[in-house]
Amino acid sequence: MSTVKYTPRLADKYKKEVVPALMKKFGYGTIMQAPKLTKICLNRGVNGAVADKKLVDIAVEELSTITGQKAVATMSKKDISNFKLRKNMPIGARVTLRGEKMYEFLDRLISVSLPRVRDFKGISEKAFDGRGNYTLGVTEQIIFPEIDIDKVNKITGLDITFVTTANTNEEAYELLKEMGMPFRNIRKGENAQ
Repeated sequence: MSTVKYTPRLADKYKKEVVPALMKKFGYGTIMQAPKLTKICLNRGVNGAVADKKLVDIAVEELSTITGQKAVATMSKKDISNFKLRKNMPIGARVTLRGEKMYEFLDRLISVSLPRVRDFKGISEKAFDGRGNYTLGVTEQIIFPEIDIDKVNKITGLDITFVTTANTNEEAYELLKEMGMPFRNIRKGENAQ
């Protein structure tokens, strides 16, 4: 009896379609030069976390539900008296996805969650940081089908950062576009900077 190892659909697509397309476009010598997605980080600040500690627990629980991986609370780094904030108080939640879970999340984000955004025309191609990373801001957590709308007491947003091994914005853009990210159409002559 042979066991077939499961590989996520996008991990398969990366090896079979994305790498050859990137090698052709940028003229890489080996497949090792082709940029790849290393991790996806989800981060969420919690408004009012200083006054109500339960809000952070809810944020951690929601991020865990969305990603299928346990999220952790983020702590404040310093005291800020105007905000009644002390060092090491929980003020948000974050989770980092790698490997299979990363590809699974990306697949669900592209095919299910983003099309559920109201008046969706594609995501901006201007949110690259110059070092091959892309950050996408989501304004409502209810676009994820894992979230039960009836149990949500407050609609909040989160940041999703795609960390790649690309050296330039253009390489990262092509990588994410080939993976299926629905970027808005770029006019001719405009660069993906």
